[in-house]
Amino acid sequence: MSVLRRLLSSQLRINMASGVVVTVINAAAMMVAYPLYLHFLGYEKYGVWLVLATVLSFAQLGNLGIGQAVMKLVAEEHGRGDIEGIQQYVTTALALLCLSGGLVLMVVLVFRTQIVAAFKLSDENAQTALWLLPYIGILSIYVFIVEAFNATLSGLGRMDLANYAQATGRIVAVTVAAILLYSGRGIESLLIGNAFSYLCIHVASLICIRRIANSPFLRTGNFDVGRCKRLLHFGGGVFGGTIMSMLGSPFNKLMLSRYAGVSTVPIYEIAFKASMQVRGLIEAGFRVLMPEISRVAANMTRNAKDRIDQISRRAMKLIFLFGIPTHVVMLIFATPLIRMWLGKEFLQAIPLAFCIMLIATFISLMGVPSFYLLLGMGHVRDIFVARAVTWITCIALVSLIAMSGSHLSAAIIGLCLIVSWFFSSAYLIWRFRSVMLIYGKTVS
Repeated sequence: MSVLRRLLSSQLRINMASGVVVTVINAAAMMVAYPLYLHFLGYEKYGVWLVLATVLSFAQLGNLGIGQAVMKLVAEEHGRGDIEGIQQYVTTALALLCLSGGLVLMVVLVFRTQIVAAFKLSDENAQTALWLLPYIGILSIYVFIVEAFNATLSGLGRMDLANYAQATGRIVAVTVAAILLYSGRGIESLLIGNAFSYLCIHVASLICIRRIANSPFLRTGNFDVGRCKRLLHFGGGVFGGTIMSMLGSPFNKLMLSRYAGVSTVPIYEIAFKASMQVRGLIEAGFRVLMPEISRVAANMTRNAKDRIDQISRRAMKLIFLFGIPTHVVMLIFATPLIRMWLGKEFLQAIPLAFCIMLIATFISLMGVPSFYLLLGMGHVRDIFVARAVTWITCIALVSLIAMSGSHLSAAIIGLCLIVSWFFSSAYLIWRFRSVMLIYGKTVS
């Protein structure tokens, strides 16, 4: 932490520290959740829930990238002290999200039979999925609204509060689901837990925003066509990258379900999410860079350019100081830690998949500072290209392996991710350096 104090300003340091704390909380919640869910549901039934969660992930395409756009544009207006601009962006964003959310719900309801059929579930599991799918669609609309308010709070410079609201929601989700599972309810326990989670985040975000901004956001007069265009312009670039991300991991689950059986999906989920949590211990601190850089870059000067350069160098230094030792330790002790964590639900395939994905996520971590810095400076096209490189490469490799008749597994998908994240991280680092050279010539 002494390193962080020397490197960063006070509020930025608080925001970064909150990200690390929240990642630890989320990791702890995950460590409780997976053994609990597997104990009450088993690998097959929990796999059905993950299929439903995949549909929820696809539904997030209806967000149109507006959540990230709200964070950036609110941060710019906050840097200028324009409260009216913040009000207009938030109201306009909420109107757009209600419209897109309604369209998503319509698609889910109309095509729910085809959606479930794509996963080749047994008749019993397919009936369960069909029953819960409309509720998943309704929840997706609410998630759009909640994420917009959470992004507003981050844009107002209090990502620490936004992080803590999300962590509280995660704890609520696991707690509610655990109580319902223990009382004898099935997969719907996880749906109800998630609904309560987002309600908690919504209430907490609203309270914090009112205390900071003390201004109304839901007046009809706040809707602004010009700001709507800016939201869609920036959000469109993020949306394109989100499409790639949303297709990637759900596609991997789909291929596992079809070619290796639905019971292998939890193995992939546990290994992937656990490796992402380890990466998140470092990455969480970098998430605050986007709104911070948005405020700095609103008026690009020589000092702003030097500030961005400085943040980039120090971010990479933190990765080498903390990221490498953390990942090495987890690689060494992966098997005993996972065995102790999952207990009777332990499978030998999980540590192998986890270790391979841990290498993949560290490679992706190398590109994270450049990702957030480029996003903060508004270079959404580069973000789209990086995500496209990641997931098109991964999808192509997984498809080739599956179609060739080779055995598909979570570990094999991890190897595909190593290759795809190497290319995308290299691209992000190269693009950030190119952009900074151009800024250097502009302000000199």
